[in-house]
Amino acid sequence: MGLRRLYAIKVISKSLLSDPQHIRQTNTERALHLSASHINASSYDASFEGRSPFIVFLHGTWQDSAHLYLVMDYIQGGDLYTALRAKARFPVSVARFYAAEIVLALGFLHRMDIIFRDLKPENILITPSGHVKLTDFGFAKYVADATFTLCGTCVYLAPELIKLEPYTKSVDWYTLGIIVYEMLVGHPPFEQGNILALYQLIDAHRVTFPREYMGDQEIDFLRRTMTPDISSRYGHNVPALDPCTGQPILGMSSLVGDDSLPDGTEEVMRDPFFEGVCWPILEGSAGGYFGPRGGVRVPWIPEREMNFQEYDEIDFGRYNQAAYPLGHRSGLFPDF
Repeated sequence: MGLRRLYAIKVISKSLLSDPQHIRQTNTERALHLSASHINASSYDASFEGRSPFIVFLHGTWQDSAHLYLVMDYIQGGDLYTALRAKARFPVSVARFYAAEIVLALGFLHRMDIIFRDLKPENILITPSGHVKLTDFGFAKYVADATFTLCGTCVYLAPELIKLEPYTKSVDWYTLGIIVYEMLVGHPPFEQGNILALYQLIDAHRVTFPREYMGDQEIDFLRRTMTPDISSRYGHNVPALDPCTGQPILGMSSLVGDDSLPDGTEEVMRDPFFEGVCWPILEGSAGGYFGPRGGVRVPWIPEREMNFQEYDEIDFGRYNQAAYPLGHRSGLFPDF
């Protein structure tokens, strides 16, 4: 890994993973995050070719007798949740910028048949250069067609999830709409202290669009992404045209891979809400090694560590167990 570089380490106590479902979920989190970080995961190839600049890079994992460890890039700009709370709400241009980069991140995952399923401001980190990266694959799942599992954060759940109906990658586009709404207005469209009442609000889908924060273009985008009607939500494979060239958007590192089923990425990219976004240049600006080099002005550059929530200091002395090749309960986590 080299010296003089900071990394973030996610530590999971094995004692909290006694349930078989949690064990499967943790193993899946490692596998999918590693797949999204490394084109050839088994080789641990650290080259940047083919990676998405909008996904937090997972360098590797290990375990000791009591804990699992996931080593990731340290993104010191904090998360979108804290930044949004500090600003109250974002103007349309700022919300559009962050949404566009989230689209490229989701598009990359969807082409790998990965549904993220836990898109929320807390899982959207901001780099020191002002770009975003998705993190936390705890609810991600490999799905080529449809699945039924209920998971995610309540206020961001699509209606078909709470009704235990089959769902596809379009649930991520629904959640994107929720987040864009939250960035523009300052709070999610559905809020309720009682979970059952919240689910009823989501199912009824009574949404107000405050005109002081958004215009027709933004409202239309939100209606197309947040619609409870799955058949009219984004998910059809319509080729997107790049506004810079007028040609179909092809060959971008965020959109590599086989598209098993239409996932809606191209449709979202060609929505009028993103009119004028030059997608290859946006991607190239997120890191010098991605795509064509170009300049995209980010909304703002975060101050060092200004957007992290405050937590108590941790005594790392309790993580000094010997790192056994297998370790206690290691058979349950064979790939760590």
